[in-house]
Amino acid sequence: MIPNILSIAGSDPSGGAGVQADIKAISANGGYAMAALTALTAQNTQGVRAVQMLEPDFVAAQIATIRADIRVDAVKIGMLGTAPIIRAVSTALADLAAPIVLDPVMVAKGGDRLLLAEAVAALRAFLPRATLITPNLPEAADLLEGREAQSMAEMEAQARALLALGPGAVLLKGGHLPEDDCPDLLTTAEGHIWLPGPRHATRKTHGTGCTLSAALATFLGHGLPLATAAAKAKAYVAAAIAHADALTVGQGHGPTHHFHAFFKEPNP
Repeated sequence: MIPNILSIAGSDPSGGAGVQADIKAISANGGYAMAALTALTAQNTQGVRAVQMLEPDFVAAQIATIRADIRVDAVKIGMLGTAPIIRAVSTALADLAAPIVLDPVMVAKGGDRLLLAEAVAALRAFLPRATLITPNLPEAADLLEGREAQSMAEMEAQARALLALGPGAVLLKGGHLPEDDCPDLLTTAEGHIWLPGPRHATRKTHGTGCTLSAALATFLGHGLPLATAAAKAKAYVAAAIAHADALTVGQGHGPTHHFHAFFKEPNP
């Protein structure tokens, strides 16, 4: 059975992040992609020029309309933006039994803030609704109101602190560590699982967090165990980054190649 995966996130018209990246990642990994928009952005690979948040009631209406007609097997949540939208999404998903993967989008790759500072408390209150959260190191520091982890030992301590905030599990992404590789850490009540990975020398990493969380939600929608889903999602993103140079999109932080496994070089 093909799982139905719902992305709740903002739009990236350049196609590398947000709902557009989620749809690609879900589709590339065998899911049927659906989307409820939380925000419209004017952005490209060089940065975010403008953001228009949608009305919370309209965000909730999108989710309710989907749920009234379509089975939802997993949810990926990305950019929420404001406290009222966070509360609207929480209410709209209140009785959903499917896995929820929350990527706590706070700051864009170029440094633009995508979650209002006053909304961070509302996001913390939402964490117990999540099956898994997937923060990077700056986002983890923001959620914990502390400094960014600088080592694998500090990552373990922060992952435990995040787990204490109520989510079912934490996948703490280590791409910001000053290391030669990119270790991610999956933490549950049972303990830690390190997911090592190579660091690719490329600027084409726009939307990697969106892509990872959407792929992970898809694998959970397929019924895979959490640790297996996390490992497969990380491997998918690593391959999408490794093949990103096949794309010529923009002059800044370019997108990953979501459909690398399906593209072939055209015949001369």
